[in-house]
Amino acid sequence: MQIPLQITFRGIPHSDAVEAKIREKTDKLDRFYSHIMSCRVAVESEHQHHHQGNQYHIRIDITTPNKELVISKEHYDKQGHEDIYVAIRDAFNAATRQLEDYARVQRGDVKTHGSQSI
Repeated sequence: MQIPLQITFRGIPHSDAVEAKIREKTDKLDRFYSHIMSCRVAVESEHQHHHQGNQYHIRIDITTPNKELVISKEHYDKQGHEDIYVAIRDAFNAATRQLEDYARVQRGDVKTHGSQSI
């Protein structure tokens, strides 16, 4: 990565353990796809669900030479993760899938549908 990793905590205090887990996951992404220029991770907590634990949401912004990928684990049914480590795992799994798809397109492994003659 050309620009150092940026980690932001919103609605929760900074945690060295959470930061270490994010750095570990980011290092794996960087080894998987070496053309990552920068990565920004936001860890957010919603305090609206008082009948349950805090809901955690992770947003990852990855910049590559030709594209910016945004991974946001916002759940449309408002079912966030109560376990911050599960939220991190799911967000980075989604980031890996998006990077895999992007790498396939960059290599030209994706089929293009030509015009069909009738």
